[in-house]
Amino acid sequence: MRLHESGEMYLETILILSQKQNMVRSIDVAEDMGFSKPAVSRAMAKLKADKYILIDSEGYIALTESGRQIAEKIYERHTILTRFLIRLGVDEETAAADACKIEHDMSDKTFDAIKNHVREYNK
Repeated sequence: MRLHESGEMYLETILILSQKQNMVRSIDVAEDMGFSKPAVSRAMAKLKADKYILIDSEGYIALTESGRQIAEKIYERHTILTRFLIRLGVDEETAAADACKIEHDMSDKTFDAIKNHVREYNK
């Protein structure tokens, strides 16, 4: 099953927030993404039903193994694409915004080629 771009963004946000703070709740996700709490609650219910996240009785969110794999994949794409675009001369803010748009639609084959190019360029 292919997760939609919005689902990938939620998982990536949960991953990033969990690296900054011990516990993540829907309100943290809503504040970080600038979305309404009801919209985030609906998304969290869908991600939970699809087994990408777990939500405990206190409302704390944890990524499942499959959720973590997707989040890490998207986050890696975001960071590498941002660095790649900056090296091309794009300012940091624009590079990050464009990387966010590209990361969800790019094929694994194209991303791997860019990742390999970035590795070679760093040598």
